[in-house]
Amino acid sequence: MSNEIIVEARRQTEICNACRYCEGYCSVFPAITRQRAFSDGDLTQLANLCHNCRGCYYACQYTEPHEFALNLPGILAEVRQDSWKEHAWPVGFGRAFDRAGTLIALVMVLSIAALFVLAQAVRPASGEGFYAYLSHGLLVAIFAPAFLAPLVVLMISLIRYWRTVGGKGLKWRHISGALASAGRMSNLSGGHGDGCNFEQEDRFSNARRWFHQATLYGFLLCFASTSAGTVLHYDFGLEAPYGLFSLPKLLGIPGGIMLCVGTAGLAWLKTKAERQLGAAAAWGGEMAFVLLLFFVSLTGLLLFAVSGSVAVQVMLPLHLGTVLTFFLLTPYSKMAHGFYRLAALVRDEQDK
Repeated sequence: MSNEIIVEARRQTEICNACRYCEGYCSVFPAITRQRAFSDGDLTQLANLCHNCRGCYYACQYTEPHEFALNLPGILAEVRQDSWKEHAWPVGFGRAFDRAGTLIALVMVLSIAALFVLAQAVRPASGEGFYAYLSHGLLVAIFAPAFLAPLVVLMISLIRYWRTVGGKGLKWRHISGALASAGRMSNLSGGHGDGCNFEQEDRFSNARRWFHQATLYGFLLCFASTSAGTVLHYDFGLEAPYGLFSLPKLLGIPGGIMLCVGTAGLAWLKTKAERQLGAAAAWGGEMAFVLLLFFVSLTGLLLFAVSGSVAVQVMLPLHLGTVLTFFLLTPYSKMAHGFYRLAALVRDEQDK
């Protein structure tokens, strides 16, 4: 991690600890006041606990042109990005995604989609729905390792992070407290329920909180839909395609709509927010991740809409390409922030 960034983060955090004006804004400031000195691990923990709502910046009397020139959300975003890249493996790829995330994601989606188009030339002898174009065995052979390998990489990264921030033995009360905070997105409420200032400067808004919740719960519903389909297939012998009122569709369609709305909203807000209050160098990579997740949900919904038509031959490879790209890039894209933030919330519960 850059020593210059850590030194600057320590300087600003020490000033905030002396001031304490923003103590009720989010979990970061109570965590700051519990310390007298800040190690590199402490600053990494604070950075991943920060949700970048920016309320503290717009309330601060020590931002530029004051000589202290505080920009706490900006410097913590830099530390946070560095921590993800430092603990991820391989390190170099994560930094490359920050610089050219949109190009990398686009090339991967199109390349993988082209391979799936070619794979349709060897169609199964029989099958219904999507399995008439690609066999179930082929999809499992491709997606199982593509799903599990990034999870292994993420687990290794989180273990490194946990050691860096001085994490202790896990207890259910700490985990449940962190899950409750994450589910409510309480750190995006501004400490008073009126929301944060991410895109509104001195005005409060809950828009970012609502879009985050739509993205989170939409993603979980889509994951539950896939899990339900897996259980129906292997445990009950009920193979796809499933009807409109089946459990996979009842979970997946609302989940896909919520995911589309949430990611589109977050991308829109990101274009309105001031870049210097986040990790400006990683803006492209962050936007690429949000757009990739949007297209995962959009192509999934479109694929359902064109079921039974010749358009499936185009939409199926495109959807599978976006999903596979999303899986493979998870440890290096901003998707990793969800895992790190949950770990930071658990660590914060331990310190309370």
